[in-house]
Formats: sequence, structure tokens, C-alpha cells
Amino acid sequence: MLAEDASPGAVAVSRLASARALKVGLGLLAAVLLLAVTITAGVSLGSAPIPVVTVWSIVASKLVPGSVEAFWSAGRESIVWDVRLPRVILAGFVGAGLALTGAVLQSVTRNPLADPHLLGVSSGGALGAIIALLHTGLILGLATVPLFAFAGALLATLLVAYVSRVLGSSADRLVLAGVAVAFVLTSIGNLMIFLGDPRATHTVIFWMLGGLGLAQWTQLVYPGVVLFLSLGWLSIRAREINALAMGDETAMTLGIPVRRFRLTLFIVTALLTGVMVAFSGAIGFVGLMVPHFVRLLAGSDNVRVIPLSAFFGALTLILADLVARVIMAPEDMPIGVVTGLVGGIAFVAILKRRA
Repeated sequence: MLAEDASPGAVAVSRLASARALKVGLGLLAAVLLLAVTITAGVSLGSAPIPVVTVWSIVASKLVPGSVEAFWSAGRESIVWDVRLPRVILAGFVGAGLALTGAVLQSVTRNPLADPHLLGVSSGGALGAIIALLHTGLILGLATVPLFAFAGALLATLLVAYVSRVLGSSADRLVLAGVAVAFVLTSIGNLMIFLGDPRATHTVIFWMLGGLGLAQWTQLVYPGVVLFLSLGWLSIRAREINALAMGDETAMTLGIPVRRFRLTLFIVTALLTGVMVAFSGAIGFVGLMVPHFVRLLAGSDNVRVIPLSAFFGALTLILADLVARVIMAPEDMPIGVVTGLVGGIAFVAILKRRA
């Protein structure tokens, strides 16, 4: 009876909603499958390739002890579980965090060239790592470099927040404050490299170019928690970010406290970047390139751009790390070199297509 009494308009709306729900469901399923394939490739391939069946059997035996009878060597188990899998997960976290930061900054500042490096946070993290590697030693064990890098990133965040507050929190002045702080901190870091132990210079340069060799299960919780909390909060505020991207006057008419909201976004993205840089080094171009690619596919609505940027950022850095491990095996190429080369070429291609 209800179906017979329903008006044609209501039936059309119901069918449209069902089709949209089906489309979203298929999209999520495709995303999960694509992420699973990418993670599998990242763990299976390398200087010592390991069959996919062996990879997932090892993972299953670790997650559910006794579920799979061991047919692999202890060496392969260590490579999969202790080395590659945490490294791939860290690559996913870092790529998602940097791309998420770039997407938000480009919207809020209305600057298509905005990315985490403009905040000066990467420079702050690099400065902290330089101090740890050249001047303090591993006084806190293996966590020394990440902790010092995070402290440097947090210092950069506070400096940019203070400078932007003095200058005014407009979009342009936020970017200029970040650039100014980045130059100052980079200069201090270069001076410390010049005055430091020449034997440690190679390690410092490798860290500044980006690397995921510090990935450990015990440390993944920090970037993971920060990423998912930031992603959730930014997704909830996506429509307000849309309003801010349309201009301060538009945002004010909608009741958004522009100055406070922009500064809050700036601090959230800066801390997100700082945590990622603390565990991966300074990795460029992900935060700049991925959001542009996403907007070509999904438009400019941040309701879609924010989660898609995080997803494609994770895929991008996992694949970039795979290339960095394979192309010069058994040596690891700095991942920042890969993202710079591939990202630069891809970005020029995107700009040419848009032109």
C-alpha cells in the first residue's frame, strides 16, 4: 500500500538515494581493495622479494597465533613483520598527513602553492633532528631523533603562530610568517651542520631528504592517533573550510569566527605535519601535488577533497617508498628524491592539462 500511495517524486528521490548509496558503497569497496593491493606490493617487493601468500600467512600468524602453520624462514618473518610492514604503514600515515595538510592549507589560504613546507614546520623538525644527530647523541635511545624533531616542529608552530598573531591572521600573512620562520630555522640548521661533526653529515642529509627507516611498531601509535583525530575533526569542519575558501566576508556572514577558526586550522595542520616529519624526515611535494590531483577528480568541495587527499596521499607515499627501496637495492634512496622527481613531472603535467 505504501509503495502504491507514494508519489512519483518520492519514488524518484528514493531511487536516487539508493543509487547514490550504491555508488558510495562501491567506491569504498574499490578504495579498500586498492589500498590492500598497494600495501601488499609494498611489503612483498624489495631487494628480497617475498611471495604474496607468504606475506599474508605471516601477518595472519602474528594477528592470530596458531592460525597458520609456519612454512617460512625466520629471516622472512623478520623482514615482513619487523621491517617492511611497519615501514609501509608509516608511509601511509605520513603520506595521508602531508596530503591532508596541503589540501586544507590550499583552501584556507586560497593559495594553490601552499603545502606543509610553507608553515616552516618541516624546517623546525629538520632543525631538531640536526641537533639530535650532531650535538646531543642518542641520549634517549632510538626515540631521540623523533622526539627532537617533534620538539623542533612544535617550536616552529609556536613561532609561526606568534608571528602571524603580531602581523594579523589573514591568509597571506599566515603564509608569509611560515616562509619567514622556515628561512630562519633552515639557516640555523645549516650553521649547525657546518659546525658539527663531518662524519655525521651523511646521516643528517639523508634524514633531511626523507626516510622511513625509523619505523617501529611501538612508535606507529603516535602518528596514527594524530592522523585519525585530525582527519576526523577536519572532515567535520569541511563545510566551514569551504566557506573560508570563498573569502572572509562570506565566512563572516555565515557566523564563522574567521580569525580564530583560521588560526585553529593552522595549528592543527602544523602539529599534524610536525608529528609526521618527526618520524619520516622532510618529504616534499606530497602536500602540494596530491590535493591538486584530487581536485581534478572530485572537484573543490572539501567534504570530498579532505578524505580523498588523505587516501591518495597514503597510496602515493607507499608507492614512492617502494620505488626508493627497489631502484637502488639493496641501498635505500631518500624518499624525498623520489617524490621530488615524480611529483615535479606529474605536477607540470597537471598544470599543462588545466591550462
